[in-house]
Amino acid sequence: MTDATGARRVRATPGAPTTSDAPRGALTAEVALARDAFRLDARIGLLPGEVLALLGPNGAGKSTILGMLAGLERPDAGRVALDGVVLDDVTAGTHVRPERRRIGLLGQDPRLFPHLTAAQNIAFGPRTAGMHRRDAAALAADWLDRVGLSGLGDRRPAELSGGQRQRAAIARALAAAPSVLLLDEPFASLDVEVVTDIRRLLREQLAASGTSAVVVSHDVLDAVVLADRTAVIERGRIVDDGPTASVLSAPRSPFTAAIAGVNLLIGTVRDGAVQAGGERFAGQGGETLRDGEPAAAVFRPASVIVAVQRPEGTSLRNIWRERLVAIDPAQGGARLRFDRPALAAEVTAAALAELGLSVGDEVWLAVKASEVRVHALD
Repeated sequence: MTDATGARRVRATPGAPTTSDAPRGALTAEVALARDAFRLDARIGLLPGEVLALLGPNGAGKSTILGMLAGLERPDAGRVALDGVVLDDVTAGTHVRPERRRIGLLGQDPRLFPHLTAAQNIAFGPRTAGMHRRDAAALAADWLDRVGLSGLGDRRPAELSGGQRQRAAIARALAAAPSVLLLDEPFASLDVEVVTDIRRLLREQLAASGTSAVVVSHDVLDAVVLADRTAVIERGRIVDDGPTASVLSAPRSPFTAAIAGVNLLIGTVRDGAVQAGGERFAGQGGETLRDGEPAAAVFRPASVIVAVQRPEGTSLRNIWRERLVAIDPAQGGARLRFDRPALAAEVTAAALAELGLSVGDEVWLAVKASEVRVHALD
């Protein structure tokens, strides 16, 4: 549930920790950093209670950004502020230590204290903040119940399964009442059958506690399930940022198109269509396109018609030829890849057999204009 600003409203939950403070978790960061050949120059904003997914390929700078937000890494230039308090300002020489930032960090490894029980791990943050032992124990018991670990509070981490340890780590992170929680691939080390439950649990507890969060992941499902907004980073720069559904439905980079499972052809506008690689792609869009500006045509692999003879049909405005470079197995059929990067078609097993294709063949492709989304690129 969101308010007029787009920030999520906190839903009251029985037993949930409450606060009389005004909503917290408004984060702004504009940072730059250079390490050998790598350059990062990024700007990120976060509203109170908002969850931002940060997606990108390996080496794009995702974990580096989290490190700077947490205070573990210092930028070469820029500024980080949380709820109006400056945490980093390179020009002014300001740097707040990680333990004083009210920012939590949860990664692939739960990093629970091995000598403490699950309950003691969860109570550690509140106790460090000055909470009375009995109150911290009661809070830990409440969080154990909320994450499905009731009755396991007296067990040490070595006595818990991987999924149980991650549940305890989520409870420990949120029990400390951070203004912002940073999650760095939090499900990467979990068994596949456990991830769905842990992801749902995290979504519920972030919403119930009203905690702002930044989730770094390679899995688009994390963005879809957890995030209000998604930002995509490539080669140290944010290349897309907006509501998750908008970013995935109108990708602006090959990486985003790949994780969204769509084709992306980048070119320039010509008479309302996208001219890309010598071909013209007509489609539909909700914005005015100006001749000569960068633009992209987006369509699903399943909407591509593959033929050995030129397809005929009055509704087919986009028809062109490509060379087949790979035939990959896919559910119920095959995924065909072509010379043109970021272009694929999905066909059934029966259709593949009827076509009789081999790698290296030249084929005809077609897609209806009604299946193509055209949008401008910044």
